[in-house]
Amino acid sequence: MKTIIANKQLTDSTLEVLVVGLSDHPENKEGWSTINGAFNDQLNGWVKSGDVKTDLNTVTKLLAIGGSSFKRVVFIGLGAPKKLTDEALLEAFSKVGKELKSMKAESVSILADSFTTDELTAEDVAFASVQGIVLGSYQFADYKTTSNEKDFAFETIELISAADEDELKAAVEVGVVHADAVNSARTLVNTPPNILTAVKMAEHGEMLAEKYGFEIEVLGKKEMEELGMGAILAVNKGSVEEPRLIVLKYAGGKEDWTDVVGLVGKGITYDTGGYSLKPREGMVGMKGDMGGAAAVYGAMQIIGELRPAKNVIAVIASTDNMVSGDAFKPDDVITSLSGKTIEVLNTDAEGRLVLADAVTYAKQSGANYLIDIATLTGGVIVALGKDKTGALTNNEAFFEDFMEASVETGEFVWRLPLTESDKKRLRKSEVADLNNSPGRDGHMIFGGGFVGEFAGDTPWIHLDIAGTSEASAAHALGPKGATGAMTRTLATFIERLAEDSAEA
Repeated sequence: MKTIIANKQLTDSTLEVLVVGLSDHPENKEGWSTINGAFNDQLNGWVKSGDVKTDLNTVTKLLAIGGSSFKRVVFIGLGAPKKLTDEALLEAFSKVGKELKSMKAESVSILADSFTTDELTAEDVAFASVQGIVLGSYQFADYKTTSNEKDFAFETIELISAADEDELKAAVEVGVVHADAVNSARTLVNTPPNILTAVKMAEHGEMLAEKYGFEIEVLGKKEMEELGMGAILAVNKGSVEEPRLIVLKYAGGKEDWTDVVGLVGKGITYDTGGYSLKPREGMVGMKGDMGGAAAVYGAMQIIGELRPAKNVIAVIASTDNMVSGDAFKPDDVITSLSGKTIEVLNTDAEGRLVLADAVTYAKQSGANYLIDIATLTGGVIVALGKDKTGALTNNEAFFEDFMEASVETGEFVWRLPLTESDKKRLRKSEVADLNNSPGRDGHMIFGGGFVGEFAGDTPWIHLDIAGTSEASAAHALGPKGATGAMTRTLATFIERLAEDSAEA
């Protein structure tokens, strides 16, 4: 996609669609006379009559103005300027992206300065505009034999602004990088499980390593057996597909391999529940049980593009969880990579098992801080709904820093408590060190808390995206299906850590 930064008259552009932002009482905005004049002094009347609306996220499409090459003009309502936030601006541009997609417009010119407020600069608009349009126009390439139409894609986005060109270009570049990575994560989650196996998951990691110069290590079943990764291997026992542990290392720090942040993703490519079999309706959609791995891959894509000065290791544990004569079963006792033994009470609580070995491997590989992310429990949906990511932590300061990144991206995270009583229930077993399923009450806490047993004293955050990883209908930032949840927040957190290190 080509982006252009320009300071020109509206009628000088040669692109298909012009996008203009209109806040409440736009006639009071600096430069309004120029905007109104470009529409032959008719816009002021259209706004007063209500033919063109200024309420937040309202869209009005009109045929082109005289004397320009635009086919259409899209007005997007911004509401009260004082209430317009970064998040609302991103959602507004996402809606623009959806509209442009429906119009099959391949080039768009954005009057960037019409979106600025006292709080939002032209750079903020540049970042939000390209990011929102790319996110909002996302589509998954399906497998229908009748889908012969050309996939929609923008060829050109132009930003018209009087602001500094270099600063706008920098903001645009970061916005595109973030949006492309989210869409890559969405595509992974949307891919059918017979196509996206653990082996294919590893190939995606190899592609990222080659493109961005990451160090990569891929462990297969044989290597896992030699190392004693009994938790991942137990989940994989019922499968004809080999498991993979994918490790990407990005050495961005100034020092040697120190002060390393570990991003650990659950990569279950399909989950039947094993012998603790899911009901029929609960099995549909389980291709998305690798949403955590997809988010980690997406974050690493952003890191590879933007090159923050921070050491990062990504560890993805990938397999499917199937039923066969060899599959693991309730009452089994398995030995994890850490040496801790686990009594299996529920084979459908498999995500925490693969994460146990992945977290241990991340620590053994030098991770000083850990964030694991997974579509782990239905309990988080019961507790928080489908629009909030649940979190646990063992380190207040680490979590507070992470929350600043969450607030910056607008991805809502809510922390749940993990008490000593919870930990005692996880350690309650007559035959092993831990049990993998203490009960349904507090399900999200026990699922994440189990992973925390393997993090130990290492500063750790657990993110449960079972609710936020996929949307059952079109949402503010995209269509039905995978959302790419937490991709932007993970990457933004790493970027913020790098900035803090540079200032120290």
